Amino acid sequence: MDDDAEELLSAPSGDPPTPLTRSFSTYHPLHDFDLAKAEGYQQQYGDLYFLRLAKIKPEVQKIASEAWEGYSIADETVQHVNRVLDVRQGTLCWITGTIYLDMPLKPNILADIAADVHIAAPPPRERYADPRTGEDKVMLEDESGRLQLTGPVIYDHLLVTGVIVAVMGTENADGCFEVIDLKVAGAPLQPSPYTFEPAPSSQLSTDDFPRSSKIALVSGLRLTGDTGSTLPYTLLAEYLLGESATPSLQKNAASISRLIILGNSLSDSNPLGLRDDPFAPVSTASEKKKAAAHAQAKKYGYDASTYNPRPTEQLDNLLAELLPSLPVTIMPGDSDPANVSLPQQPLHPALFPRARAYADPPDPNAANAPAGTMGAKKKEKAPPSYPFHAATNPLSASIAGRLCLFTSGQPTADVAKYSPIGGGEEGIDDEEPSPCDLMEATLNWRIIAPTAPDTLWCYPYQNKDPFVLAKDRCPGLYAVGNAREFGTRVVRAGGWAKGQIGDEAEEEEEFEARTRLIAVPEFCRTGEIVVCDLEDLSVQVIKIGVVEPE
Repeated sequence: MDDDAEELLSAPSGDPPTPLTRSFSTYHPLHDFDLAKAEGYQQQYGDLYFLRLAKIKPEVQKIASEAWEGYSIADETVQHVNRVLDVRQGTLCWITGTIYLDMPLKPNILADIAADVHIAAPPPRERYADPRTGEDKVMLEDESGRLQLTGPVIYDHLLVTGVIVAVMGTENADGCFEVIDLKVAGAPLQPSPYTFEPAPSSQLSTDDFPRSSKIALVSGLRLTGDTGSTLPYTLLAEYLLGESATPSLQKNAASISRLIILGNSLSDSNPLGLRDDPFAPVSTASEKKKAAAHAQAKKYGYDASTYNPRPTEQLDNLLAELLPSLPVTIMPGDSDPANVSLPQQPLHPALFPRARAYADPPDPNAANAPAGTMGAKKKEKAPPSYPFHAATNPLSASIAGRLCLFTSGQPTADVAKYSPIGGGEEGIDDEEPSPCDLMEATLNWRIIAPTAPDTLWCYPYQNKDPFVLAKDRCPGLYAVGNAREFGTRVVRAGGWAKGQIGDEAEEEEEFEARTRLIAVPEFCRTGEIVVCDLEDLSVQVIKIGVVEPE
């Protein structure tokens, strides 16, 4: 930074300036989390847990069998038990199932309905776990039944509802399973680079553009529409467009091939303000007359006097300023006007009257094409280049040949509420795991949203669970937005997946399969954006802000 300051204060060199050209990288979203318009919510959520158990259980059993084969205690060899109900007291065995945490502080919709008390919903809890009461219980369940787990081993692992584990131990006299050891699936295999890239001719020719594998990650813009708070966002746009800072920083900004916004772009998901209570009693004639006049003044279901268009206008203007030079992908978050349940679908193009001009036209042959375009005559068209992509949350994409996975932070934030677990007399540490700890745990569980649908709303899938990582789909980059602080680390993947790109897969044996974890903090609080080079997985943090005078 001192060198940059000296460069700004130095006299002009006299050399003619070198024009900078925005670098290009391939970008192919995989659409793993798209929902068809015909999908409904009439199904039960139980099938989601059975799908998850059926998919991950064989992998967990394979790891547990290799680790515990021939293991014995006091001349008793451990046995594998297929069902929870087949566990016998005093027998050393191991069993596979789904973790369920019984916590009094956890939200329970059935208890709320049973209480039959129509009151305002309580504010969301910061933590479900309360180790001082000793009332939190860890259960293991499968298709046959449920068994309570106990022992200090389970408190050494981060466990949440929905995780598939194998536990070894024995049932004690109290009917609880005393755990001796615990295994999870572990990180899956990683696909070789360019596995998910289509044919080279499937995107527009980019021979005239320099290649780069750098992307910029930002989250938590939380635009309010207040004209007095636009300076940090103006500086952000100037940096990304290469209009500020030193020539070296401008060259670095020009090498960024795409900006990915990881949710929470707006400060409030309800720009219409609070609606009137339709069940509020109206007693007097004057109140009835006033309510009727107020309802007549509404148009399209809302009162125009309470609508605040400034936040969306500010976001649209920011995107329209960036898009002529820099491709942008924007994901919804919990404060954005999108569906609450995961996977969140893309933000509606009506929110971006200026920015949507840079989006690819809808494909009339797609399953979720807009109404009125289905059934159109199929014809050859240029493949999408995604200069402006309103994406789902989560999002999986192949960028510069590397498989990437992004979320806006809801899954890891909900997982953090489950820790710590334990009794107050055992002195369990109350320190919350770091964002990277949570991300690494979800990789090892092979479930990016394990607490859905228990405490995290999600779609009731029947035939698949997109939140489960396939055994050959470990991402090379895993980024989570709206974290409480910046964090990053590199973790080992399960190895390289074979047989995907022919002989080139064998060449990857000399390189270790690894995943870069990045926790991206909120820009509105920290002023930080993260630049990641997908070629070597290096990370650079850029802090943007206004220096207050002393």
